Amino acid sequence: MSERRCILTGERTSPDHLVRLAVSPDGLVMPDVAAKAPGRGAWIGVSRAELEAAVANGKLKGALSRSFKTSAIEVPSDLAMLVGDALEKQAMDRFGLEARASNILTGSEKIEVAARRGQVRMLLHAADAAPDGRRKLDQAWRVGEEAEGTDHAGQVLPVAREVLSRAMGRDNVVHVAVTDGKAAARLAGLLSRWQSYNGCANGGGQDTPAMAHPMGLSTGQM
Repeated sequence: MSERRCILTGERTSPDHLVRLAVSPDGLVMPDVAAKAPGRGAWIGVSRAELEAAVANGKLKGALSRSFKTSAIEVPSDLAMLVGDALEKQAMDRFGLEARASNILTGSEKIEVAARRGQVRMLLHAADAAPDGRRKLDQAWRVGEEAEGTDHAGQVLPVAREVLSRAMGRDNVVHVAVTDGKAAARLAGLLSRWQSYNGCANGGGQDTPAMAHPMGLSTGQM
């Protein structure tokens, strides 16, 4: 897929790193995280805080109006929340699909065994996972990956076990191990975009600088 140009900065980047906003025939702007809605669209590459500011100060509406050459654009005041909810749902839906395809392991004991055997392609922890539990599985993963002595660790998700459990239709999902490489790649893209939007992309529980994209929008259709 071709790159999209930011209409605020002029920079170009892959749409995999952006979120598409769909504009309905009556001018209502809504998130289109799957980038499949028909008609006019614009791309954003900002954190939630930046989007909230752009909505509040009118910069988003101004950019859309200039791009589409019309002032008949309605931007919901809670658009930033709607985008965040949509990104979360997209990621959780993918977890459910991968779980049903048997590409995911849950349960600390099963994950530890698979990790030490080098069978884990991606390791994830719920936001409310106990630090000791995270450290134990992170260490097992490092052993299996022959990465002892490094900071190689699982990623802490911005949702608690209740959300993960509901998404995968399983009880008390605190830790998740992805055992299929292609499944890990599918999840990695969605999680990176979601975490970047939240401004908290991280690995094993330690905050790292957000992988935020330059603020901007670009017009286009999928």
